[in-house]
Amino acid sequence: MKIKNLLILALFSLSLPMAAQDKLFTLEDLNFGGTNYRNLQPQNLWLTWWGDQLIQTDVEECYTIDTKTGKKKLLFTLDQINQWAESDDSIRFVRHLMNATFPYPDKPLVAVGNRKAYILVDFKAHRLVWQDSISSQTANDWNPQSRATAYVKELGEAKGCQLYVADGQGRERQLTTDGSREIVYGRSVHRNEWGIDKGTFWSKDGQRLAFYRMDQSMVTDYPQVDIFPRSATYEPDKYPMAGMTSHQVTVGIYDLPTGKTVYLNTPASPSSVVSDSPADTVPVYFTNIAWSPDGKTVYMFELNRDQNDCRLVSYSAETGQLLKELYRETSDKYVEPLHPIEFLPWDATKFILQSQRDGYNHLYLYNTEGKQLRQLTSGPWVVTSVLGFNRKTQSVIIASNELNPLQRNLFAVNIKTGKRTLLDNGKGVHRGTLSESGALLYDRYTEPDVPLNYDLVNTVNGKSLRLLTSEDPWKDYRQPLFENGTLKAADGTTDLYWRMVKPHDFDPTKKYPTVVYVYGGPHAHNVEASWHWGSRSWETYMAQKGYILFILDNRGSENRGLAFEQATFRQLGQIEMQDQMEGVKYLKSLPYVDTERIGVHGWSFGGFMTISLMTSYPDVFKVGVAGGPVIDWKWYEVMYGERYMDTPQQNPEGYEKTSLINKAKNLKGRLQIITGYNDNTVVPQHCLSFLDACIKAGTQPDFFAYPGEEHNMRGHASVHLHERITQYFEDHLR
Repeated sequence: MKIKNLLILALFSLSLPMAAQDKLFTLEDLNFGGTNYRNLQPQNLWLTWWGDQLIQTDVEECYTIDTKTGKKKLLFTLDQINQWAESDDSIRFVRHLMNATFPYPDKPLVAVGNRKAYILVDFKAHRLVWQDSISSQTANDWNPQSRATAYVKELGEAKGCQLYVADGQGRERQLTTDGSREIVYGRSVHRNEWGIDKGTFWSKDGQRLAFYRMDQSMVTDYPQVDIFPRSATYEPDKYPMAGMTSHQVTVGIYDLPTGKTVYLNTPASPSSVVSDSPADTVPVYFTNIAWSPDGKTVYMFELNRDQNDCRLVSYSAETGQLLKELYRETSDKYVEPLHPIEFLPWDATKFILQSQRDGYNHLYLYNTEGKQLRQLTSGPWVVTSVLGFNRKTQSVIIASNELNPLQRNLFAVNIKTGKRTLLDNGKGVHRGTLSESGALLYDRYTEPDVPLNYDLVNTVNGKSLRLLTSEDPWKDYRQPLFENGTLKAADGTTDLYWRMVKPHDFDPTKKYPTVVYVYGGPHAHNVEASWHWGSRSWETYMAQKGYILFILDNRGSENRGLAFEQATFRQLGQIEMQDQMEGVKYLKSLPYVDTERIGVHGWSFGGFMTISLMTSYPDVFKVGVAGGPVIDWKWYEVMYGERYMDTPQQNPEGYEKTSLINKAKNLKGRLQIITGYNDNTVVPQHCLSFLDACIKAGTQPDFFAYPGEEHNMRGHASVHLHERITQYFEDHLR
């Protein structure tokens, strides 16, 4: 009797977790635009550094964290900050502490603010010490040393957008007068390629400002339209297409003490002779601007139009004259400078340069004379980022995939010896943030079965302290099965990594409709050793509805070395399709995959891949959904398109082979094309031209546009989008 009762109790206890996991997901739970999305994300910490003191903030409180014990101590509250700042109006009122920073490692000053004001508060003296009342302007860039702010002020259509600087005392200075829609100052250029995401760059001491000037008067307008006014209005977008005339960029240097501006005498500056040919070979792209520690010299990479000749050069910040060419790299395909040089904090005559010249992205030590002193890292793996330096040990802290192509791990690399020391647990995907001296870092990491953890790591001895172990936020839900594996690429030798997502109640004796999710393009990957193998939440939603999802990173995707990435050069989509079809071959070998019900979906480059697969293998894919698809690379932007395809004039065969216009006649399955009506990345000309080709060929795709949306659907429109994608497969792949 006792044994029987114990058995019943055991069975009952086993049933409890199953009952607790009966909840089903909705798109409001899973999609980033959904109303419940935040509640189903792993618990997070808002951390920052005050020198080597770790700080945690939330909406209303700010704490110090003891770096030996992990214990928290209240530093100040939101109410106290507003009291000390005497915030009695909407301009100076601080609404939360989530964005608090501590810009001075040796001073008790916290920088906080809102959209209209940026303030410094002394939290020991309990008083406001500085206020920036103009930080709500566009593209503001504040320097903590001089407390000067660079910003773009919109003065109306007639007066354009001009670049200003307000010094630390609040005195406003106008740097430009000819800013307009066609002459753009202080903003990102070259359509955000090569890591560019802004247009102003302060020297370390904040006494000089480098800024971009972009003349796009010669660039063709793409005729975007705003449909929401009573009468739709014309809102053209400057869009340089492959092989066409591009914009011209120069770099100015503003001197704060003197108020004078000089322009770097670059080969492509207005004072130089520049050819009008689209195949121009003089440097026309300027990227990765960096300052010497003393603020007297500006360094940047200059790249020719063909993107196969890259030079690191230095200029005098006082005169704008060229000082020296320190480094040159050429290629028969392309060179991609993605990172500015970084000077050693303890030696202003030496800097680290990143390059893929040996086949993988690695670190090289150079001096300011342009002499290579040594290669710091090497091997068949990629340095993915430089976190900073440990001054005491004279080490550079990096992230790399040395341990596994799917991982991102943190290492200290000794500058003198090149010895690498692992700083994390050797698993998963890690993202670290260094303290001011580099002696400590906080490590935010995840693994396939670990939602999110935080560790505090000593970069000298590698010892760590756990700050947070996040619980599984999906523990009450029916979770799908996440699997990972490898297969060979179409070349028969290269390993490719895949992820598969199966329904929670997967039955190997059943046949399942299967959707291949694809991106496939450069500078992206889908499969990694993070939570659920990097799975997108829409895959969970589809698995819940009874689908298998399959995701494969083909050749051409990132972090696998130069040969892997450049295999697609001048023929985008071709090698990628071959590899994706190896994935389909694998799927067809599985008894539980219904080979009569295979679909494909992707966005942007993935949209291009979706239609490419649907029209190149029309008997394989029954249903496809292509979002924001490139249809013909001659309609895509200069910088990206010409890097991977050259110009249409140089590579007519490649453009013809990769164009989907002539493949419209091959469409057999059900295809839905979705676009943002105001897409300024893959302009609507792509989708509309393919629809025209389908009309002429007599094929029947479906089409949906999101008015007012750009390349990706924002906010709650993303929920609607994924409902639409899901329903299309439900209607036609079931």
